[in-house]
Amino acid sequence: MWFHDHILSIVMFLPLAGALLMLFLPNENKTLIRWSANVIAFLGFLVSLPLVFWFDNSDGGFQFMESAEWIPSIGARYALGIDGISYLLIMLATLLGFIGVLCSWTYIENRVKEYYIFLLLLQTGMMGVFMSMDFFLFYVFWEVMLVPMYFLIGIWGGPRKLYAAIKFFLYTLSGSVLMLLGILAIYFWNHSVSGVWTFDIPTLSNLSMPLNLQLWLFAAFFVGFAIKVPMFPFHTWLPDAHVEAPTAGSVILAGVLLKMGTYGFLRFSLPMLPDAARDSRVMTAMVTLSLIGIVYGALVSLMQKDWKKLVAYSSVSHMGFITLGIFVLNPNGITGSIIQQINHGISTGALFLLVGIIYERRHTREIAEFGGLSHIMPVYATMFLIVAMSSLGLPTLNGFIGEFVILQGAFEANRTWAAIGTLGIVLGAAYLLWLYQRTMFGTLDNPKNKELKDVNFREAVTLIPLIIWAFWIGLYPKPFFDVLEKPVQRIVRRVRPDYYAGGVYTPPPPAAPEAAEEAGGGAPAEQ
Repeated sequence: MWFHDHILSIVMFLPLAGALLMLFLPNENKTLIRWSANVIAFLGFLVSLPLVFWFDNSDGGFQFMESAEWIPSIGARYALGIDGISYLLIMLATLLGFIGVLCSWTYIENRVKEYYIFLLLLQTGMMGVFMSMDFFLFYVFWEVMLVPMYFLIGIWGGPRKLYAAIKFFLYTLSGSVLMLLGILAIYFWNHSVSGVWTFDIPTLSNLSMPLNLQLWLFAAFFVGFAIKVPMFPFHTWLPDAHVEAPTAGSVILAGVLLKMGTYGFLRFSLPMLPDAARDSRVMTAMVTLSLIGIVYGALVSLMQKDWKKLVAYSSVSHMGFITLGIFVLNPNGITGSIIQQINHGISTGALFLLVGIIYERRHTREIAEFGGLSHIMPVYATMFLIVAMSSLGLPTLNGFIGEFVILQGAFEANRTWAAIGTLGIVLGAAYLLWLYQRTMFGTLDNPKNKELKDVNFREAVTLIPLIIWAFWIGLYPKPFFDVLEKPVQRIVRRVRPDYYAGGVYTPPPPAAPEAAEEAGGGAPAEQ
């Protein structure tokens, strides 16, 4: 069936096609532009739904593969495919893409057509990153994403929008350039051992390289992905970008764009550079930075006076949990990290929506300006409570599942790592409960808040799907574990070949350069 065979291309290019059609709409008819953008974004979500029914959990490889020649002279192909990891992230991106468009209905009044076109272009870029099976194609989409997000922050952002947009662009571009050097090094190494020019990701994922080369490549990829996550100390662009971005920009930035970095670690750093990933120096450094990020992000959140900045710094802490799960290098840690990526997209995306709702009414995010909102906005207060509990990891909600499995993996690797990680959960509960108590409880003293209206139907529609998804993962997470079982096994077999043999894993001591040279090299390993 044509639709089945090309579903990934359809999901990816439908927002782009919609953006091109919107070019022909009259600028002055804002209602028509808004309706058109919402219909296109909703269609983008609808066409991704068949993946839920067609995705085969028992197939550990890539599915819905598409491949065609693109630039044969350099071995670049138009190649798409997804496994369980990219499948979940794509479903998150299509849902948040629609929610991002819907939540902008009354928020954006200037250059409405351009705004929605950039949002739709961003959607296509995100899809391309998660679907690409060719490294060259992946890099193209990785860079394409930068442009619409730069303009979304720079044109429709807050008072310091230009500073935030340029900082975001320069940080991400700097990491991308180093990543490009890493891609080229792998590309030329593959040709030196196989005689084939290719950017094919499955082929390059089974390549053998000397440890020294892997360590250099890991460092190059690390900078690119760590900036995107962002890991401590590469996080400084994030609070500025979040605070200045429009609500939809913050939702998509937190919900999807940050996951590009963790996706890069899982898709490239671990399977392509397994010796470097399990090197004790690298493993210790990655876990240490993750733990610092968990504690630092939570502590800084406690001190924030700005509602949105508090949520932004909480992302640094939550993303630290995700990278901790990745680099403990066992199935529980990696599975938990992927589930927590989805959870963070749900919870933090919803938190930014809630902040956006209150900002539209009061045009301030100062926490001290609010108090007693539950008296006049009971539905808002209820939704905020559920989302806050989801973010802090209350049992029966999604955050608990992800954090529990990550800590299980960390405990298996090193009990001290798990103990430090739990500190982040305690601090997370402290800043979220403090925020909720300050804004929702108490007396309604500020006269500016007494006429605030509760959540309307459109705003409720943006939040309800995320709340349902949070309860789904919290109450019945089995389908998500089933989807991730095979892809995670594939990564663990590659990065820790002894794990499923029943051996107790001990990080290897640093290898001497000469020994590494003798051990590495040679033809690509069998798949």
